[in-house]
Amino acid sequence: MAIINRTPDSFYDNGSTFDLEPALVRLAEAVRDGADLVDVGGVRAGYGPDVDAEEELRRTADFVAEARTRFPDLVISIDTWRSEVADELCRLGADLVNDTWSGHDPELAAVAAQHGAGLVCSHTGGIGPRTDPHRSAYDDVVADVIATVTALAHRALDAGVRPDGILIDPTHDFGKNTRHSLALTRRLDELVATGWPVLVALSNKDFVGETLDVDKDHRLPGTLAATAVSAWQGARVFRAHNVAETRQVLDMIASIRGDRPPAVARRGLA
Repeated sequence: MAIINRTPDSFYDNGSTFDLEPALVRLAEAVRDGADLVDVGGVRAGYGPDVDAEEELRRTADFVAEARTRFPDLVISIDTWRSEVADELCRLGADLVNDTWSGHDPELAAVAAQHGAGLVCSHTGGIGPRTDPHRSAYDDVVADVIATVTALAHRALDAGVRPDGILIDPTHDFGKNTRHSLALTRRLDELVATGWPVLVALSNKDFVGETLDVDKDHRLPGTLAATAVSAWQGARVFRAHNVAETRQVLDMIASIRGDRPPAVARRGLA
């Protein structure tokens, strides 16, 4: 799942895809590099200037419409917690609603169902949109995540979201400290065991930076290590800034597991 930020203040790329044309160039590069999905968002996840629904749509609607035209078979995901935004973007062709704020808008699942779109069910530990964690505490963070995301998944089913369109996301860093995110990565197989497809958003996250004591521009090796661990344990979708590198890691893990043959196998055959 390639990330396209239609924001002027994204933590990773500082607004490099805020304008439409650079965003479309990044989209084409991501598809070329092996992305199966693209996730577009119009609001920075963390603190920043207020962005209302009208502005969020202004930032994302043109991209979704053009992406749908250029890549008819690409899965388009929208990163929003607002049902009115999801309604319009699904009308323009989005296939998946990535609700990273854990059902904050109770109407979001119904909107996804109305359009036949999928839904990502996430965990934030009870904090609201664009809120950073402060002294988050859990008796067992993995158990808390499982209870929350599976309850949201069943709520989505009850709202009419199609069963094959529901994913669960432990939502690393959201409502969590670094040790929580490490525990979720280490025990991801427990989420996989629920039977719901697991999405992980690990790319250049703060837990990687703090674990290795590196800034955002030097987190790729740590991100790929966490990606490999998550893939080995059965995660299905990987939200990533660095598509080509992530694709190679996932292909290598699949080949080690025996699910994918080597692209070339000439060694020792001459």
